[in-house]
Amino acid sequence: MKPRNFIFVLLFVLAMLVACMPNNNDGPIETRHGTSQIEQVPEPVEGPSLALSAIDSLMWRQPDSALALLLPYFDTCCRDVACNVYPENSNDNSEDVARYVSTAYNRHYAHLLLSELLYKNDYAQTNRRDLQKAVNYFDSLTLTLNDTPSPKRLIAGKDPLSLTRNGSIAFLDARAHYINGVGYYERDSVVDACKEYLKALEVMEERFEEKELVGEKAKFMTYTYNRLGDMFSGQYMMEPAMDCYKHSYDYSVISPISFYSISNALYRIGKQHNMKGDLDSANYYYSQALDNMPDSTNLYYRDITSTKALLSYQLTHQAEASLSRLKQMVVLAEDDHEKLTRYLLIGDIYFEELRFDSARIFLDSVFMNKDDAISQIQVAEYLRILYDSLNEKEKSDYYVDFLAANKPMEYESDAKVSSLSELYRSHLEKNQKQQSEKEKQEERKRAIKKTIFIIIPILFFVFFILFLFVRNKHRKNILAKEEFHQQQMEAKDASARKRMEEKEKKHAEAMEAERQAHRMEQTAMSGRLKRSNQEVRELKDQIKQMDDMTAKTELVTSFTDEPICRLIMERVKEGRFKSKMNHVVYKDSALNKQQLLDLRLAADRHFRQFTIRMKKSYPELTNSDLDYCCLYMLGLTDADIAALMQRAYNTVVERDGKLKRILGNDNPLPLTLMGIAKG
Repeated sequence: MKPRNFIFVLLFVLAMLVACMPNNNDGPIETRHGTSQIEQVPEPVEGPSLALSAIDSLMWRQPDSALALLLPYFDTCCRDVACNVYPENSNDNSEDVARYVSTAYNRHYAHLLLSELLYKNDYAQTNRRDLQKAVNYFDSLTLTLNDTPSPKRLIAGKDPLSLTRNGSIAFLDARAHYINGVGYYERDSVVDACKEYLKALEVMEERFEEKELVGEKAKFMTYTYNRLGDMFSGQYMMEPAMDCYKHSYDYSVISPISFYSISNALYRIGKQHNMKGDLDSANYYYSQALDNMPDSTNLYYRDITSTKALLSYQLTHQAEASLSRLKQMVVLAEDDHEKLTRYLLIGDIYFEELRFDSARIFLDSVFMNKDDAISQIQVAEYLRILYDSLNEKEKSDYYVDFLAANKPMEYESDAKVSSLSELYRSHLEKNQKQQSEKEKQEERKRAIKKTIFIIIPILFFVFFILFLFVRNKHRKNILAKEEFHQQQMEAKDASARKRMEEKEKKHAEAMEAERQAHRMEQTAMSGRLKRSNQEVRELKDQIKQMDDMTAKTELVTSFTDEPICRLIMERVKEGRFKSKMNHVVYKDSALNKQQLLDLRLAADRHFRQFTIRMKKSYPELTNSDLDYCCLYMLGLTDADIAALMQRAYNTVVERDGKLKRILGNDNPLPLTLMGIAKG
């Protein structure tokens, strides 16, 4: 097969491979808001302001401080709350307080933050209408979150929302639905609240992979699953509640929302088992919750311990041990609300033990003082039976009337449970479908990778065979050309060698004649060369004598005229060294070892071996001390010497004192040393 045919085959295989790959960017795209063409995308939007992003970041750690920073951004929507924190925010300056929320994005972002911070600081939601506008706004921005932009569209700049921004907007959208659900729940609209919580989970699960749900995202998932679990638990829907609490536990392990979040999740799972009557499982989870508790001085510990004490009674029917443990928790209670919660458990055990006199003391206190409707209904049921057993009909009828007025209608409860069950079932089905779709996508990716892993080696093998074939053919052509060229060269070489031999013969004869003439000339020059050598030796002796005399006359007449001394004085003049400056600043002016040696040699030449005489007269002097002595003989100051020797000014001053002590003279060192040098 010819090489070009190989190339055509390879191009065909590559074209088929590309054609088999899935294309996610063609045709209309299904989104959770309906079908849309890929060309129809939202207009570009500005990002959040740095100030709002900073408040958002602070909210996860210090919600009270974050609220204080956010409230000045608003005027009338939260005036009742804002005035408690900022009394100066009167209507006189209300036009100035929204100064950072001029764009649509930031305005909706600010309202979302306000709703979250009001909730985290136990305030009612005051910007309900604006929050719902924010929900719709962030929903509109997430229309294309699941679309993967094609390279062509990215190059053309037709995708206004970058992939990085998409994750940020999706998280804001999920948070908006969550806090909207909180608003519905505050208004007793449980079904609508459940829809919003599930919507928040749907947004997170659609946009983010499991490995991305860490940090604040994992905490958000914990909050959402806890809200759903509490809602289902309140409707006695134990299975969905337990499922939600298990998800909450998983995300708490990834990013705990507090020191107690793992224990709290285990405790809630145990309570669902308790409500189902699965007491052994409940006891296991309560024990696990206590094992994961970091300390025993918190409300969670007391709640779990109290509930476990009641469960212990239900398992063993040993009332006194459980009552003793519960009464210990009453003593440790931090407020009346907690104390009443413990009273309810104590009253429950007394009621089960038919010790009605003791039971009604605790149950009456709970009924009269606890503002929790569910607890009041539960206690009223106990008290109705209790007073009926004690033949106190008037009190028994009172609780019957209370239950009739406050207990929700059975059909209403059934309808609510049915709606919640349907919502959760739809959510699970959607999750399963989404998970199945993800698995199919992963399977397709694996299939493509497998295909590529098979085809690429084949292509490499084909290319390798083609390469060998082409190289073989090329090598044969080269060998044939080389053989032909070799034959031509051999023919030329034969005639060239003959001509070369003739030339060499003539050249040898000419060289022999030249050598003969040279020998004759050399004999004649031999006598002249001997005479010339004698004259050269005499001339060298004369030059040596003149050099010695010149060296003696070139000796400088003054110590300061020595080259090393002039070099030092020039550096001092240029540096203008200061005693208050750090000596490191003058590093470029420092003297090296060779220069210090030259200085000592110059002193020895001019002052009759000065350094040797000093060493003999004062054995305590070190070589470094002699360097300092030579520098002082030039009349340098301590600041100059500190810079040249690269020592601290204080160190040089100390050396000055040391030399004076050794020499036994308090006069300035330059005078003392010059006297020794000359004397």
